[in-house]
Amino acid sequence: MNSETIDLIYLDPPFNSNANYAAPIGSEAAGAEFKDTWTLDDIDITWLDLIEIDQPALNKVIHAAMTDSDKSYLIYMAVRLLEMHRVLKPTGSIYLHCDPTMSHYLKLVMDAIFGKNNFRNEIIWHYEKWTNAAKYFQRNHDIVLMYSASDNYVFNKQYGEMTDRQRQLVRTGYNTGSSGGRQIVRIYDRENQNVIRRMPHWISEGRNIYDVPKPQGKALADVWKIAILNGQAKERTGYPTQKPLALLDRVINASLSKKGVVLDPFCGCATTLVAADRLQRDWIGIDISPKAAELVVERIKAHQGFFQDIIHREDVPERTDLGDIPRYNVPENKEQLYGKQEGYCNGCKEHFQSRLLEIDHIIATSVGGTDHISNLQLLCGHCNRVKGNRGQEYLLSKLNA
Repeated sequence: MNSETIDLIYLDPPFNSNANYAAPIGSEAAGAEFKDTWTLDDIDITWLDLIEIDQPALNKVIHAAMTDSDKSYLIYMAVRLLEMHRVLKPTGSIYLHCDPTMSHYLKLVMDAIFGKNNFRNEIIWHYEKWTNAAKYFQRNHDIVLMYSASDNYVFNKQYGEMTDRQRQLVRTGYNTGSSGGRQIVRIYDRENQNVIRRMPHWISEGRNIYDVPKPQGKALADVWKIAILNGQAKERTGYPTQKPLALLDRVINASLSKKGVVLDPFCGCATTLVAADRLQRDWIGIDISPKAAELVVERIKAHQGFFQDIIHREDVPERTDLGDIPRYNVPENKEQLYGKQEGYCNGCKEHFQSRLLEIDHIIATSVGGTDHISNLQLLCGHCNRVKGNRGQEYLLSKLNA
C-alpha cells in the first residue's frame, strides 16, 4: 500500500492469550481459525534485525519483554504497526484493540512508533458477562489504545444521553450566568415561552444575550459500556473473537470523515467493514484467512440487502509511490549496502571484499518483495545459494543447524 493513504485504522489482532480459536462447525464463520500461542519460531528473525538497525527505541521495548513468547508476539506486532504508521495519513488515527495481557507492552510499542505525544486515549470497553469462581475480580473489559499520526487529526466529538441538568435547560430554554463581570443569558430556544416572557426584563437589565445550540448530550468519556454479543445476537457469525457493530460504529463516527477510508488489517469476520459500509465510508480489509473474504461479502449482503462493489484480491499489490526504482543489482545499491553492513555478509557475518558479496532480496520478488533498497541485503555466494528465494529465517536456521 502507498504511504499516507489511510484515514483511520482499527485492528483487533491476536492478544497473546495462549489459546487457539476456531469457529464452531455449522456457524456462518465455520472454517475460520487462528492460533494465539507464540514462540520465536513463529517470527522471521530478519524482522528483529531490521528493528535493531532502524528502530532503537522500539528494540528496547521488545527486549524488555519477560518471556520469549511475549518477545515473539511483540516482534510480530511491531513490524505490522510500523507499516500501519507508514500508510496512515498525517490527519489519521489508529485504534489498537487489546486486553490486559499485553496492553502495557503494546502501549510502549505504540509510544515508540507513533510517538508518546500522539497518545490520545486508553479506552476501556466495559461489558457484562457470566460470573466465575476464580480468585480475582471479574475481568469484564478490553482496552483500545488510540493514537493519532499528528496533532492535526480528525475527531468528531461523540455524545451520550443528556444529563438531568441538560434536560432541564432545554425545557427552560435559557441559562443565566456571568462572563467577564457582566451578566449574560444563553438562549437555547427563542420560541420557548419562558424566554419570550423574560426577554424584556433581560434587555432592561442590559444583559448580554447569546443564542447557543441546545445541549447534545453528555460528552462520551473513555469508558464505553457496550454489550458483548450473546449467542442469539442477530449479527453473530460464530467467529470466536467477534466484536459488536456498536463498538465499531463509535470508532468510525468519531475518527473518520464521510470521504475517509478505514483499514482493518486483521478484519476477521468483517465487523469493521460492515460498520463502515453501512455508515457509507470506504474501507479496506486484510486477513490471512480466505474465510474472511467470504464473510465480508455475506455480511454486507445481509446488512445492506444487496451486493456492493467489493474488490477481492489474493495477489500482492504493488506500490506506486516509490518512483522509478532502479534494478536491484545496480552498482549504487551495492556500494550503499556495503557501507551499511560494513563489509559483512548478512547471513554468516563473515567479512568479505565487495566483489565477493551478492545483492539479495530480503523478501523474494515472487512473494511481493520489491527492488527498493530497504528490501535488499548483501550475502556471500554460499549464503545466497542456501537462502534461494526463501525467507531470511530459513538461511539463519540452516547456518545455526
